Amino acid sequence: MTATTRTITAPVLEVRDLNVFYGHSHALQGVNLTLPSGVLSVVGRNGMGKTTTCKAIMGMVSSSGSIRLNGEEIRGKTSTDIARMGVGYVPQGRRLWRSLTVDEHLKMVAQPGGQWSPERVYATFPRLAERKGNGGGQLSGGEQQMLAISRALLTNPRLLVMDEPTEGLAPVIVDQVIEMLIRLGEEGQHVLVIEQNIGVACEVAPNVAIMVNGRIDRVLDSGQLSSDRDLQQRLLGVGRHAHDDTPDADVPLEESAAAEVRGPTKIYVSNPTPPTRWSKPVPVRLLEAQARTVSEPTRTAANANQPELRPLSTTGERVVLVAGTLDTKGPELRYIRDIIRGQGLPVRLVDLSTSGGHSGAEVPAHQVAAFHPRGASGVFTKDRGESVAGMTLAFERWMSRQSGVAGIIGAGGSGGTAMIAPAMRQLPVGVPKFIVSTIASGNVRQYVGASDITIMHSVADVQGLNEITKKVLANAAYGLAGMVAGAAAANAAATPAGLPPVGLTMFGVTTQCVQQISAAIRESHDCLVFHATGIGGQAMETLIDSGMVKAVIDVTTTEICDMMMGGVFPATEDRFGAVIRTKIPYVGSVGALDMVNFAAPETVPEHYRSRTLYEHNPQITLMRTTAEENARMGAWIGERLNAMDGPVRFFIPEGGVSALDQPGGAFHDPAADKALFDAITRTVRQTSNRQIIRRPENINDPAFSAAVVEAFRTLHGIASPKRKAV
Repeated sequence: MTATTRTITAPVLEVRDLNVFYGHSHALQGVNLTLPSGVLSVVGRNGMGKTTTCKAIMGMVSSSGSIRLNGEEIRGKTSTDIARMGVGYVPQGRRLWRSLTVDEHLKMVAQPGGQWSPERVYATFPRLAERKGNGGGQLSGGEQQMLAISRALLTNPRLLVMDEPTEGLAPVIVDQVIEMLIRLGEEGQHVLVIEQNIGVACEVAPNVAIMVNGRIDRVLDSGQLSSDRDLQQRLLGVGRHAHDDTPDADVPLEESAAAEVRGPTKIYVSNPTPPTRWSKPVPVRLLEAQARTVSEPTRTAANANQPELRPLSTTGERVVLVAGTLDTKGPELRYIRDIIRGQGLPVRLVDLSTSGGHSGAEVPAHQVAAFHPRGASGVFTKDRGESVAGMTLAFERWMSRQSGVAGIIGAGGSGGTAMIAPAMRQLPVGVPKFIVSTIASGNVRQYVGASDITIMHSVADVQGLNEITKKVLANAAYGLAGMVAGAAAANAAATPAGLPPVGLTMFGVTTQCVQQISAAIRESHDCLVFHATGIGGQAMETLIDSGMVKAVIDVTTTEICDMMMGGVFPATEDRFGAVIRTKIPYVGSVGALDMVNFAAPETVPEHYRSRTLYEHNPQITLMRTTAEENARMGAWIGERLNAMDGPVRFFIPEGGVSALDQPGGAFHDPAADKALFDAITRTVRQTSNRQIIRRPENINDPAFSAAVVEAFRTLHGIASPKRKAV
């Protein structure tokens, strides 16, 4: 039998039973703290022992217990030895030399051949490069903090200990420090951050240790702490008096919410008149008599329970999201995460687990679940199906409020795909979206919808890392990384001014019409042609809703036939909805409303078998619509046109609505067309802003296309091109 050995990596920092006394005062009372790797924040009120913990780690105070750095005991060693062993220290209050310049500070501690050099510091903090000749006493507070951090980094530490790094800094400098700490963590630097600012502590680290009365009370997920105000009050005294050192008993959620509802407030002025050294105390009755009452808006229960949106990234930064159920797909998702991070991209794990456990993700499950309409209780239920549906909705709502997303990737089976896809569809077209799924080789329309999601077949089930899944997941991760990098490069190289996009709808039987229109307007507009196969119309309207398309020539509305008669390329009931909501100018027509689409001939429903059918190709069979069906479609379209508040020009080609609907064509039926045209004209309430324009030509005739183009130019204030003299 061959023994199998496993290498167990010691934590970067492990503190056990740490005690520190100042005389008879027991400052640290058995502190236990572990930093396996990465960044860990320690928060607590003043006097709880945070700075003493830093000093004990650095050997600056006498202590008992154990402090290990990568498994090696450092307690009892001198500060100099500890620094040489790889612990960098950024003390509270900066402690710079006033007479030394910035450059002298850095060169004094720089080590040749190290990862950090003065040049890299200046690249990281351009402001220090500008001030390199100034003395430490001539720097602002933010510049001093940058210099103190840089001085510690130049020792190329294994562990960086930072005591109150944002204390006394302006908000804009705090943001810079946060960005730097996040970047350090992503680059593999291990950091222990002692911080009083809860927002900063939660922003820079996945976990936060709470210090109370000289002990580590508990270690919490940063997302849980940042979103739970009641927990902050109980453990840290946020918004309470500093002398109350003892955490309260748990307060029921209902009482906590009620306590946040604010009504009239009395404001007392302790000195009604400016005091002098001879002033006597003002009587209480006088203070009460002169108090004024201020009424503040009452917070509704809905507002009080709104989840707090924690930013994914610092200002200007865009991150990649790796989303999925970490309780069942943890190794696979972390494998993807590590590859993307290895490509130099900032990445965040988003946990969609419904088990209620902690995963260490930057965006934990409970933080996403808080965006369910009923809060986390709508997700973490006893019924698995209900929980999955709840998390799907919560993730979709969470995603709709995010910014700074450079790309997103997920992996899973049918359940995981169904959970991830709706949220992906909330992101704009152009943001890379990738799903590795077991269902990719089947019909994925319900998952992709009108978005630009890419689905890749996992081949083997996404269940464990093996030779197959590693290759597939790696390809997906590298693919997404390439998409993100390519999109960033394209955006950087893009010219600021481009042609405005216009959406056009087309089917095979209206191709000539759309080609003629595109040729006429291509010099003034970027023509985006959408194939009217159900999803094509939805894609165009999605872009209209997002503001990416603000002009439309919707000449092919055939998807309405399939919606009303059961074809395979149906629109949704929201067809034209984006135009109604955005009120953009609308130019449309009745292209290909003479046909319903089915698959191969044998798939045509039995009750339609006696109708006029046309085999477009072996996979597509067309059915001619009747006068009765056309009348119903005309009325439906007319009501949708009536709901448009923007300018409308809707064209009726009396010579036929498709290439098949003309004299001698397979679908030529003047009576059926007349029923359609009359129903539209009868239903639409015409005004100077909403007009039905009847033309004698077939929809594919050049004269019809020219009339559509002229109306489009008029609505958008575009002058017609001058004709060249013969």
